[in-house]
Amino acid sequence: MTGAGVALLEVSGLRVSFDTPDGSVQAVRDLSFSLERGRTLGIVGESGSGKSVSMQTILGLTRSASARISGQALFEGEDLLAMPPGSLRALRGARIGMIFQDPLSSLHPYYKIGWQVAELLRAHDRSTDRRSARRRAIELLDLVGIPEAARRVDDFPHQFSGGMRQRVMIAMAMALNPSLLIADEPTTALDVTVQAQILRVLADLQRLFSMSIILITHDLGVIAEVADEVVVMYAGSVMERAERRQLFYGCRHPYTAGLLRSLPSYDELAAAGGRQRLYSIPGQPPSLLGLAPGCPFAPRCSQQMPICERERPPLRPVSAAPGPESEHLSACWLDDPGDADLASSSGGILEDPS
Repeated sequence: MTGAGVALLEVSGLRVSFDTPDGSVQAVRDLSFSLERGRTLGIVGESGSGKSVSMQTILGLTRSASARISGQALFEGEDLLAMPPGSLRALRGARIGMIFQDPLSSLHPYYKIGWQVAELLRAHDRSTDRRSARRRAIELLDLVGIPEAARRVDDFPHQFSGGMRQRVMIAMAMALNPSLLIADEPTTALDVTVQAQILRVLADLQRLFSMSIILITHDLGVIAEVADEVVVMYAGSVMERAERRQLFYGCRHPYTAGLLRSLPSYDELAAAGGRQRLYSIPGQPPSLLGLAPGCPFAPRCSQQMPICERERPPLRPVSAAPGPESEHLSACWLDDPGDADLASSSGGILEDPS
């Protein structure tokens, strides 16, 4: 993304593959983006698109003998991909916080919530005594909206609801005031009301601490609520990259259009008496073993052309992109928006109501 601010994190040409008995799994292929301070980047796509693997790789969590990693991830000028394991351990939690998908499996069932938060604090600062760490744990639980934090600090994870466990994970991620917070599906399996509360907590913390957020999700509704910029991934590759408004009202990739069209519309459902079937993209994502040379979305694309099967389209600027400063990129051979009636195929979503 282009802009006036200074990039906190700049990822370029990230590639991640894993050797398996069946062949090489190309999990991430040439991912590039930049994130400015105080901004929120949304990474969206179906399961298996490479969203979580790319962020885990940046944090050094996928390093193994079977992993092949290349590219660059500059965080405050330091290349995370080339950083020694010890330095990465010191950085995780202190300067980059992460919220994982399942809070119940991320919290130890045998230890009290307050002890787990306090141990995180003491792991990064051994000069912190237990009493001070406990006091700070109560402050953090209160900060993320857990009622009666002074009492609940002594509860076990199973005594918290799913939404409250997620708040605990946010408190742990924010314990050392990181510059960047990576939230991997933070609202999965939560009802709509709790989901809205979690997103509000993240927004409040971002304003309070001026931190940047990377939000990984398959839910475009969540992206519409909080993201400033959006990366759409499919089969390990970036399909489209744009400011949020550009993406929702002027998307240029058929995959993005399909995702937007699959969002339920209250007006359309009401007009159909609540019996209208939701749109779904036909077909299945391709196997990441031995990907075909062309566009990975071609087999499922209604706008497919002969070149789509032969050559993989590069991620390039979109002509007539709205907005004077923002870079709108699409990996599609449909060079000109007039080449295909994407507005029609996405149910009119591309028409800007303003």
